[in-house]
Amino acid sequence: GDDASKPEQGVSAANKFVGDGVKYVVGHFNSGVSIPTSAEVYSENNILQITPASTNPRFTERGLWNVFRTCGRDDQQGAVAADYIVKNMKGKKVAVVHDKTTYGQGLADETKKAMNAKGVKEALYEGVNTGEKDFSALVSKIKASGAELVYWGGLHTEGGLIVRQSRDQGIKAVFMSGDGITSDEFATIGGPGVEGTLMTFPPEPRNHPEAKEVIKKFEAKNFNPEAYTLYSYAALQILAQAANNIKSNDPKKIAEEMHSGKAFKTVIGDISYDKKGDITRPDYTMYVWKKVGDKITYVEMQ
Repeated sequence: GDDASKPEQGVSAANKFVGDGVKYVVGHFNSGVSIPTSAEVYSENNILQITPASTNPRFTERGLWNVFRTCGRDDQQGAVAADYIVKNMKGKKVAVVHDKTTYGQGLADETKKAMNAKGVKEALYEGVNTGEKDFSALVSKIKASGAELVYWGGLHTEGGLIVRQSRDQGIKAVFMSGDGITSDEFATIGGPGVEGTLMTFPPEPRNHPEAKEVIKKFEAKNFNPEAYTLYSYAALQILAQAANNIKSNDPKKIAEEMHSGKAFKTVIGDISYDKKGDITRPDYTMYVWKKVGDKITYVEMQ
């Protein structure tokens, strides 16, 4: 099902799954879609949901039986970003910009909250709309604020355009974002000015020894399993193992098995869950976008 990153379309896709007799969903990508579908459709229709990428804390904070994720949460991600800002950008002016979505604003707000708690106050806090192409008004505000670091809560499409248009206006500020820009498309859209962008993301999933064989299979089909591909694969592995452990395909029983704290073997390492459906390991580190060969891509910082 294609939810087009829109809550209404996500709910329509979810209702179609109910009609089709679906019992497990790997998805959705955006928190703004995962949150309404999990409560309004899936939990009431005995469907278990594992999102590979929705990081908003609210997804697992509502006490639903059926929600899990293979990724971390924005409050963890925001803390890692804030720590880096406080340690490495002391005394620098910081602008915080988001895309007004559940994910983007949620991530920006968690970073801002953690940063404020450590004594760093933002010089600018601004929201933009997804789908916008012209960010000249925002760029002018960033310039006027004197920001030396711009934190972006949102996805790679708008993020890349903001970087490109900022560089065109002579802004040299360092850009920083979260897992929403984890796509080589970010560099395609943003151009050479994305070099030096900082990003929080889990330790590179393609480096897990457990992923080696699976990556070969993806590459044989000319597909690069970057970003959240392996997180989706891991979700399916967890469902299969839980079902095999208890010899049942009942979503509620599988959810109980997943909540038990047992470790599941996956392509992104061992995963176990707490009672909310969150993974129990810390899952974020810092990356930098830099030139590797003939392209700019993200590389884990040592």
